[in-house]
Amino acid sequence: MGARYFALISGIIYLLIGIFGFVPGMVATPGTGGPEVVLNEGYGYLLNLFPINVLHNIVHLAVGAWGLFAYRSYIQARTYSRGLAIFYGILAVMGLLPVLNTVFGLIPIFGHNVWLHALTAAIAAYFGFKTPTPADIREHEREVVTGRSRGRF
Repeated sequence: MGARYFALISGIIYLLIGIFGFVPGMVATPGTGGPEVVLNEGYGYLLNLFPINVLHNIVHLAVGAWGLFAYRSYIQARTYSRGLAIFYGILAVMGLLPVLNTVFGLIPIFGHNVWLHALTAAIAAYFGFKTPTPADIREHEREVVTGRSRGRF
């Protein structure tokens, strides 16, 4: 699987996660003991595991849409993978710090979100920073010839 298919699959998954966050039956009410968030709209635990709120859902929808858009070319998919690795790597670290684990009270990123963000960052880093295969290079060359590529390899 290459960077394009990673962008497609992760895009679909994050779109679904974002949609599920708005489905009342998928979100459990928040219990006691977790950090408080300023924005309580939609605050709860997706699948009774992952703390979310409405802003968190919007971020998931945006990441998913970006993944589907990036699927169009190898260069875009590689850029998406690199961006996702950095973004979710930072979020994983922030989730470990009590002062930042709610992104200044706006988005809950503590609990099970930490390992999920770290896993996403690791997988995205693999697809974003690995050396391109000959098939990736041929795909990029095909994109250049057909005019679909907007950047250099």
